[in-house]
Amino acid sequence: MFIQIFLSLLLGILAGTFTGLIPGIHINLIGVFLISVSLSLLNFVEPIHLVIFISAMAITHTFVDFIPSVFLGCPDTDTELSVLPGHELLKKGQGYQAVLLTCYGGILSIFTLLLISFPFIFIIGKVYTFLQTPYFMAIVLITISIILIILEKRKLMAMFAFLLAGFLGLCILNLENLNQPLLPLLTGLFGGSMLILSIKNKIQIPDQEISKPHREISKPISSAFLGSLIASPLCSFLPGLGSGQAAIIGNTIIPTSRKGFLVLLGATNTLVMGFSFITLYTISKTRTGAAAAIREIIGDLSFNALLLILATIILSSTIAFFITKILAKIFSQKIKTFNYPKISIITLLILLIIVFLISSFLGVLVLVASTLTGIYIISLKVRRTQMMGCLLIPTIILYLF
Repeated sequence: MFIQIFLSLLLGILAGTFTGLIPGIHINLIGVFLISVSLSLLNFVEPIHLVIFISAMAITHTFVDFIPSVFLGCPDTDTELSVLPGHELLKKGQGYQAVLLTCYGGILSIFTLLLISFPFIFIIGKVYTFLQTPYFMAIVLITISIILIILEKRKLMAMFAFLLAGFLGLCILNLENLNQPLLPLLTGLFGGSMLILSIKNKIQIPDQEISKPHREISKPISSAFLGSLIASPLCSFLPGLGSGQAAIIGNTIIPTSRKGFLVLLGATNTLVMGFSFITLYTISKTRTGAAAAIREIIGDLSFNALLLILATIILSSTIAFFITKILAKIFSQKIKTFNYPKISIITLLILLIIVFLISSFLGVLVLVASTLTGIYIISLKVRRTQMMGCLLIPTIILYLF
């Protein structure tokens, strides 16, 4: 039994490393795939082993996926905020530091998760009946959306970008015969747009330093800890919000530096994933593809299964921390030897193929439309998180009507 559990853990870590390194692949897409094949897998694998595999894969993915975000400029929805500060460090020869800062945040989040998971279970179990009232949920999402817009320097442009992304989301999510509409929508907005801009601007990558952040990082880390402690539980059960929004909310409550923001984003990325499993146990709701896959496999989560998942999170995050450090070092040493525009073109072609295989030709058209929209919104010089209006506005409308 122990050997099977250990093998499930290692295979999950390996799979999470692989999916994290593939540009544009979000863990929710992997969750959808696992749901589709889970019935076949259960003929050969014990359900609990699959649960360990999925948990380890999901947590490892949250560490490793910052590597393509920083070095290739191709983020998913959980890491897109790291592109700006991450690329700034990359262009200064500090890409390794950028990824390492997110790793610090990921490890920090495990302590946060253990600290507040059981109080979170008690509190959410008591108040969720009130929180799930449709109009109340819509008001909460509207309030958060307004706050995110107010925080912008160019508020009118931010509101326009938010509404434009929302209109795009409404159109695409209501298309018939489009498989996995979120894949081309989010890939275009956050991945394709950045890749095309990097090709157009012909970014030159300097030699990269393999060095750790300086000691003054301790203050940003403490700010990131407090910010993630407040924001991540909130975004783990509110629909339409992810780690990017959790990071902005946390940074608004407790401001930090750009390097501290990378720590904060690494923390919220892992925390939101971890809390999605606790949310599944507490209120039987899924906010991530990994949690949805686990519910499909074993139904409602028992307390013993939750404890096993928490143990898996601790072990997999520790191993993922060192794997990400090693891979970031390799990328730092090799990135200078490659033609960056060609890497961006190859990455874009990979995304195009993935979208075509999963969402067919209609998905490719959506990818083109969302990419052009993403480029336009970036040109407005507002935070890219405003593009999350593509999910928030449809969700708000769903709760209102």
